[in-house]
Amino acid sequence: LEGFLFPDTYQMLQPVSISTLVADQLRTFKQQFATVSMSYARSKHLTPYDVLIIASLVEAEGQSPLDRSLVASVIYNRLKVGMPLQFDSTVRYATNNYKGQLTVSELNSPSPYNTRIHPGLPPTPIDNPGLGAIRAAAHPVSSHYLYFVSKSCRSNALVFASTYQQFQVAVQHYKSTQKPGSHSLSGC
Repeated sequence: LEGFLFPDTYQMLQPVSISTLVADQLRTFKQQFATVSMSYARSKHLTPYDVLIIASLVEAEGQSPLDRSLVASVIYNRLKVGMPLQFDSTVRYATNNYKGQLTVSELNSPSPYNTRIHPGLPPTPIDNPGLGAIRAAAHPVSSHYLYFVSKSCRSNALVFASTYQQFQVAVQHYKSTQKPGSHSLSGC
């Protein structure tokens, strides 16, 4: 059910019934998803399920409304030019490593969810996206961005880049904000 369990606040009566909660989440997903226009995504030859997968990536990667729309733009731009998405969030999903440093073997995982080695979208959603992520995925802002990285260890904000060289500068800035001795992008 990954991707279809709509994140929201649900009022539950004691005793809590998991099946009732799941039914409520699925019903809310159906209602909310139906409010989003898919015309732009269809013009890019994406299905509503593709939009849901993109929205799950956006949910995993972007925190602010602007970042979510720009992350979606990066996804569309990379798909357009046939560039692998190369998202750590998909590797984390594939390897169930949500906290620690990603290892070389995890980064090279043959899982179809590993967008570092498999082009295109992962086979299914990797997260349960909210309405903001779904809207961003259905109609991202127009940009030339192909890359993004966190601005700093102390911020969830992202910095976006159009070229690999710009991206490398942003990565070096990010690394300069890490704790001494840390060697990972998650080492804040």
